[in-house]
Parts: sequence; C-alpha cells; structure tokens
Amino acid sequence: MEKFLPFALPEIGEEEIAEVVDSLRSNWLTTGPKTKRFEQDFAEFIGYGVEAIAVNSATSGLHLALEALGIGDGDEVITTVHTFTATAEVIRYLGANPVFVDIDINTLNLNPTKIEAAITPRTKAIIPVHLGGLACDMEPILAIAQKYGLKVVEDAAHAIPTTYQGKLIGSLDSDATVYSFYATKTITTGEGGMLVTRNLEVAQRCRMMRLHGISRDAFDRYTSTKPSWHYEVVAPGFKYNMTDLAASVGIHQLQKAWMFQKKRAAIAKRYDAEFAGLPLHLPAKSTDGDTHSWHLYVIRLDDSAKVSRDTFIEQLAAKGIGCSVHYIPLHLHPYWRDKYNLHSDDFPCASYAYKRIVSLPIYTKMAEADQTRVIEAVKKTLN
Repeated sequence: MEKFLPFALPEIGEEEIAEVVDSLRSNWLTTGPKTKRFEQDFAEFIGYGVEAIAVNSATSGLHLALEALGIGDGDEVITTVHTFTATAEVIRYLGANPVFVDIDINTLNLNPTKIEAAITPRTKAIIPVHLGGLACDMEPILAIAQKYGLKVVEDAAHAIPTTYQGKLIGSLDSDATVYSFYATKTITTGEGGMLVTRNLEVAQRCRMMRLHGISRDAFDRYTSTKPSWHYEVVAPGFKYNMTDLAASVGIHQLQKAWMFQKKRAAIAKRYDAEFAGLPLHLPAKSTDGDTHSWHLYVIRLDDSAKVSRDTFIEQLAAKGIGCSVHYIPLHLHPYWRDKYNLHSDDFPCASYAYKRIVSLPIYTKMAEADQTRVIEAVKKTLN
C-alpha cells in the first residue's frame, strides 16, 4: 500500500524556524516581545481598530471573552449543536447554560431562523461558529442580537482569512471574535489562539484575566529597567497567555495567510470539478465576492450512495487516505445529551448531516499527486 496520506499537515518554513531560534537565543521564551509583535501584526491584519490578545488556545479565548462580557451563573448562551465541544464547554465554565440550535442543512452553520425561538429572559449571548471557514450569515444574527440586547462572540477557529460581505471575520459588529492556531488550522502556532475586539474594556479585562488577574502586564514588569516587582491581583484569573516561541511561528504564518488560502481554494476547486456527478453534496460556497478559508472540505454523501459514511471512511483508510468527521453533534455526546435532555429529533438537520458528512484531506503541502490519490479513492469507493 502507498504511504498513508494524512488528513492534515502544517506548512512550516525556514522563516518560522529562524524566528523560534532567535527567541531561544534571546532567552525570552514566555509572553514577551514576540507575542506583542504578533498581536500588533494581527490587529493590523484584521483592521478596523481592533485590539488583539494572544492566548494559548481558542478555548481560552472564548472563555475570556464570555467572562469579560459578564456571562455568569444561570445565564444562557445560544450556539450551534454542530461544533466541537469547546464552543459549549466554555459557557459551562462560567456556570451558564448553552442553548443549542439546529443548523442550515446546506451550510452546516448555525441557522439564524432558529435563534429567536430559543431566546428566553436568561439569554445573554450568541456564539456563531464559522464551520470549516465558511462565514455564518452574520447580518440576521447581529440584527437579532441588537433587537434583544445580546452579546455576540464569534467562534472563528476555522476562519482566517474568511470574509463576510467584503469584510474580514473579526471586523464585524460583534463583541469579540476568537481564532485558533492549532496544528491543523489554516495558520498555526502549534497550540494557540487570538481574541480580537473593538471594545477597549473587554480587551483590558481579557489581558488581565489571561494571566492570573494581575493588574500589570507581566512583560512590562520583567523588562523594566527600574524596580517594578510590585503587582496586584484584582480578580481570580487564568493561565491563558501565549509563549514567545508560539508567537514566533505565528508572526510568519500570518504573513502567509492569504497565500495559504489561495492554495486551499485551488484544492477545493479541483475537488469540486472532479466530484461533480458523484452521489454526494459538495461543500457550500461563499457568496460572490467573499472568501472561504477552506480549513475543511466537508462532503455529504447522498442518500443514493451505495455505501454508508462509516464504510466510506473505512474504505478510504484501506486505500491509505486519512479522513475525519466535523463534527459529532453535541447532542450525541453523553455529557451534553444527559445534562440537557437532548434528543436527535430536536436537531433534525444536524442529526441527518452527521450520518453523511466526511472531511477530506485539504492542506497547503498537499501535492497534486496526493490530491489525485484522494480523488481516485473517492470515485472508486462511490462507484
């Protein structure tokens, strides 16, 4: 059998390696000058006057954003059931409760038409998730939030660089947006994330809470040329800071973000052309003029397909092709199912899609011959 083709691989260049080595030689390994530079670069990348706060994961960023926005015990936060558990677990960290809403069967994103029916007097926020790098329909979501006085925190773990109505995700009128730089994401720092917001009070709170609730920035304390040992803990914060080693990678990954997107888009375009006519549904596209980051390429097997989704994955694995499933909806996991008495019938679109979706390999280091292997394996399995 040919060498196994993984589902995803990062693309790390000599620039990233040199920057990490420079950090190692500088003796500054934790949050310091490289992290500050990465934050400044990221804020400039998004534009619109955003503040950028580097963190050690997107999960941390979501938690910080909700905490800074005052989400607390007994509050409710509306989000999609079709996401990774981190989106919902951060709500529970604060003693609040997620209220799950079904998806649009075509986009697999949160269905805006389902939101208003889920709002109660306890509802305080909405977390839309830009699945796979396809922007949610944010206009109606933001309109509902404004109508009911709700906060909006975008889970943009997959969405760099994604645009909606010509604007980068992160520059819309939401209260905060959080990105992931996990190893498989469109840009990576290995582990890490970024929170952006135009709300200066939210930014200040997140910066403080990401490092134990200390009132002064640790980087400034340790680089000061004058005695500056004194600090105050003003809240029970967290340990969510990004290291300079991770930021060193992120600085150069960010510079390649649009180049990476073009590579991913080219792979997606070829998949679309090759899979036309097969018993499957192609991924939804961005609206004209907008950008899909193509973090994921998610197909959905048609009801006429002669193999089940699980058999399809098994047969591709036997051919040396790595696939994944994004995601097992939260109502199917024991904790969420039992905690909130959730049933498949409550989320018919997510339940239906889950049994049929497969994420195919898509990454920037993927050679043309690698993609040909995937295409041939898919065609052979379905035909």
